[in-house]
Amino acid sequence: MYATYIVLALVVMFLVSAIRILREYERGVVFMLGRFWKVKGPGFIIIIPFIQQMVRVDLRTIVMDVPTQDVISRDNVSVHVNAVVYFRVIDPERAIIQVEDFYSATSQLAQTTLRSVLGKHELDEMLAERERLNVDIQNSLDQQTDAWGIKVSNVEIKHVDLDESMIRAIARQAEAERVRRAKIIHAAGEMQASEKLLEAAQTLARQPEAMQLRYLQTLTEIAGERSNTIVFPLPIDLLSKLTDIGK
Repeated sequence: MYATYIVLALVVMFLVSAIRILREYERGVVFMLGRFWKVKGPGFIIIIPFIQQMVRVDLRTIVMDVPTQDVISRDNVSVHVNAVVYFRVIDPERAIIQVEDFYSATSQLAQTTLRSVLGKHELDEMLAERERLNVDIQNSLDQQTDAWGIKVSNVEIKHVDLDESMIRAIARQAEAERVRRAKIIHAAGEMQASEKLLEAAQTLARQPEAMQLRYLQTLTEIAGERSNTIVFPLPIDLLSKLTDIGK
């Protein structure tokens, strides 16, 4: 009688230990006697105790923070850069068999790739072309992790920290650039004004009467000023015409 109860208890324990339930985002990499057998899941699966072993793998996107890295840019500027990497497992078999710990391996690879890729660019490119650098890092990581069954979907550079001396140097450079642009705009304005004045002088020279009308218009503008004394030049040409009329 007791033997029957013991047998029933062993059977129940055997069945309980054999039952596995995997969620929708999980897969089970099953090994039979140490050799890879198949990938199971999701849902209800049965594992033969002592003969089969299962390793759970999460297929959801993993957000990994890349620690701050010291990077020397191509123009020999030291910066501190950190980033975030989005990746997920697309092949559970390779993620378990080809690498010991795919999360740690991807983290270390992301750190070295971040330093190597950014070290090929100048500081101005790091600050102004982050989107292009993100794509370069993502492509490099994706190619190297493909053998592990890992898909790197996105990489984002979060911060590029500079020393105080470099921040002041960049501020001086930006100020000098603004001054240069202001001088160029002023010179371009002077050139355009001189061209227009030359065209006006040529137009007035073709019609002497136009010069006299312009002179009278100037007198009208001066007379509108609130002043007791008005000093204005009198052209000799105008006096000669009045003298001719008197004769």
